[in-house]
Amino acid sequence: MLLGGAIGASAGIAVTAMSRILQLMHEILFGIEHGTRLSAGLAIEHWRVMVVPIAGGLVLGAVMNLSGRFRSRRIVDPIEANAIYGGRMSLLDSLGVGLECLISSGNGASVGLEAGYTQVGSGLASQLGELLRLRRNDLRILVGCGAAGGIAAAFNAPLAGAFYAFELVLGGYTVAAVAPVVVSALAGSVVAQQLGDHAGPIPIATNAVQIWQNEFPLVLVVAVLTSLVGIVLMLAVTRSERLFAGLRVPPAVKPAIGGVVVGTLAWSHPQVLSSGHGALEGALYALLSTPLPLREMAIVLLLKSAASAISIGSGFRGGLFFAALFLGALTGGLFAGAINTQFPALRLDPQAYAVIAMSSMATTVIGGPFTMLFLCVEMTGDFALAPLIVPSVLVSALTARRLFGFSFATWRFHLRGEAIRSAHDVGWIRNLTVGRLMRQDVPTVREDTVLADFRRDHPLGSSDFVVAIDENGRYAGLVPLNRAYALDLDNASASTRLSSLLVQKNAALLSSMNVKEAVAAFETAEADALVVVDGMTDRHVVGVLTEAHALRRYSEELDQRRRELMGEAWHS
Repeated sequence: MLLGGAIGASAGIAVTAMSRILQLMHEILFGIEHGTRLSAGLAIEHWRVMVVPIAGGLVLGAVMNLSGRFRSRRIVDPIEANAIYGGRMSLLDSLGVGLECLISSGNGASVGLEAGYTQVGSGLASQLGELLRLRRNDLRILVGCGAAGGIAAAFNAPLAGAFYAFELVLGGYTVAAVAPVVVSALAGSVVAQQLGDHAGPIPIATNAVQIWQNEFPLVLVVAVLTSLVGIVLMLAVTRSERLFAGLRVPPAVKPAIGGVVVGTLAWSHPQVLSSGHGALEGALYALLSTPLPLREMAIVLLLKSAASAISIGSGFRGGLFFAALFLGALTGGLFAGAINTQFPALRLDPQAYAVIAMSSMATTVIGGPFTMLFLCVEMTGDFALAPLIVPSVLVSALTARRLFGFSFATWRFHLRGEAIRSAHDVGWIRNLTVGRLMRQDVPTVREDTVLADFRRDHPLGSSDFVVAIDENGRYAGLVPLNRAYALDLDNASASTRLSSLLVQKNAALLSSMNVKEAVAAFETAEADALVVVDGMTDRHVVGVLTEAHALRRYSEELDQRRRELMGEAWHS
């Protein structure tokens, strides 16, 4: 708990520093007034709208090209770190991601800083945990604390920060993680409040009871609609990445090309610049009194979607966290406005539908339905909408899972070839390899050995089997001792070669296989033991593994994961 609180406070300091630097960059580079949000829709000099994103793209390309020379491996984010690497992250790489996010969003790219917040917070947590030599599960929890503190500090939303850690970074709610994660979220939020100039909740005035009684089916409809919009957005990002990957230009130049497109889109609608905090606040305030023109909302929705896809696809660093909230609010406002235009008697509340839709859109894109539930009610202060948001986020999550199957983060893992769909710890399976489980002292015999000689060297009961190899030292099969001592072979033992007794000739394991793959191989081969070879081509014997030992170690690790989930790991 103490470590969680310390990490949450550190994340709060980091978030405050990054947000202040971002605001200062916007004020200097775009010439806006002090304290004004870049995407608030104010007129910005056109030359700045075009030049700043292009120049920022060039700077980002140079920074990424330089930093790439010093990285030993691909950058690991908190979700991937907890799923595969037991919470181990590089602090230097995490700080580099934070810097790249600042350069991207500070120069107007249509991305948010939330990815940088969680990366830096989790990177600090991982570094501290490794210095203290924490156990694997404790390190994973501390990484979740870093992310919780970052999100809580960014939005002044401790509940959302805590559930962000549970749903997205830890992969589930665990008894052992509750106290440190909640303390971290509270610490991050309090520190950011003391150091920063957090605005209060965006005031909205809705009649949740009336919506529940009379319009509940429409709530489900808008949830499905926003989920479909979110899926299209994720596909657009993938399409944009493939488009830029096919350009025959140096990678360092691609962000500048994206900056040209973003600047063009922002020429008449600066709401598409950066993450969209000012644009979202402006839209919700406007929906409170005078609904925005539907045509204007539709244009901003399309332009912001295109700008976000182009920004990420061209190489700008950041995520879709806040963009999903903004686009969801526009979709909900459009939905309510369109219904009111066709059926004026219904008098739907555009502001309420905007909040409901932004939670649904964020659930589709980011994942974490209860994270988005708490985030939206904490941002608006309208907890009365919670009973309406709950079914909407569940419906959007189900729609996205059935039609698409991924959130934005896990979709990108899928494109890279990683078979993970959450931060649930699967790294222990990958670490528990055949090479670690096998026995290396393997008795071998040539396959052309005479049975009589084999019986002399390997008495009955000395082992269950002996590994046979060919004249080149490659694996040939197993010699079961019960078969070698069969009574019907006694008279022919002087002329019988072992090659006629071999079993499991084509079944073998590789030392790189994990225990789950090994168990599946045992089931396929219907064998009690399998030889481990150095490759399926050379097939030189390096060890042997029995099914009983593999199952026992697999069962022990599964039991350890269960104990950690129930908070019992401290007993062992």
